[in-house]
Amino acid sequence: MSTLVNITSKEQFSSLLTSSAIVVADFYADWCGPCKAIAPAYEQLARQLTRPNRITFTKINVDQQQDIAKAYGVTAMPTFIVFERGRPASTVRGADPRKLNEVVQKLASEAGKAESTGEGASGGSSVSGGIGWLGASVPKGYSDITDQVEPKGLELLNRDSAFAQPRTLFDTSKPSALSGGKAKEGSTAADWVESDTDEQLMLYVAFQSRLKIHSLHVTSLPPADGEEDERPMQPKTIHVYANRSQVLGFDEAEDIPPVQTVTINPEDWDKQTGTAKVELRFVKFQSVNSLVLFFADGDGNSEKLRVDRIRIMGEAGEKREMGKLEKIGDEVGE
Repeated sequence: MSTLVNITSKEQFSSLLTSSAIVVADFYADWCGPCKAIAPAYEQLARQLTRPNRITFTKINVDQQQDIAKAYGVTAMPTFIVFERGRPASTVRGADPRKLNEVVQKLASEAGKAESTGEGASGGSSVSGGIGWLGASVPKGYSDITDQVEPKGLELLNRDSAFAQPRTLFDTSKPSALSGGKAKEGSTAADWVESDTDEQLMLYVAFQSRLKIHSLHVTSLPPADGEEDERPMQPKTIHVYANRSQVLGFDEAEDIPPVQTVTINPEDWDKQTGTAKVELRFVKFQSVNSLVLFFADGDGNSEKLRVDRIRIMGEAGEKREMGKLEKIGDEVGE
């Protein structure tokens, strides 16, 4: 079975650049003789080095995907571009299998070292995805599309201002609670959010494109010490709303049926990463430009709720128009 991924759209390619740490792109044409000559060597390299969500080999027909070729300045075939964390790292022009092998092997070696000594070495099942830390594995057939969050379209109600800003929830860095550093609660170093007057939080998230959302990864790492009724809790019940133009008030949310309500049980939390996978009804989240997440309660008796990170899994679609974003005060991202 071939390990090569044939690119059929800009959206597919963008998604791969997000989900895979290294992407190798072979820009070719059916009429190109040198392209055909180097194809067997490229396929062999793909069989040897492909790693799920780490190293992905693709083929891009320049006649069918002219926009992609133009975006990366491809004017001659074959051209091989190696992307590292979504950005071009090396380019090989022409049918030079030795040079191509050298470039890809070097990056693969660096990726292997990072995997064995980096995030994964800090403990548990945490993994490093295409654009940063992940607390759980990416579901098969989907990608981490958290980078589609529009930072200026975030709003969090009942947030304790002594803790982090809402955008920290979607930060690509590993939570400090997993790195041995214990930021004092209420200090400027805190990289998580907590509720204020009670255990509820209301989060509004706008996106830069229309998404198909498969699941959410919610990370919550409350401290193990302290009185149980004073420690912040992990979320338990989350009401999910889609395509709202603005955040919902708490009273308002009680009168509006959510698209889905999910319950996170104690056994759902990964003991090493403090992350729970929240699977959504995929058919209900096929064309999503915003989400409202109503964290209704937590697992315990405290009046505080804590959330460290949220990752979004699914598929990214077409970019939203500027006008639509401007209605809610946002700007188009990258």
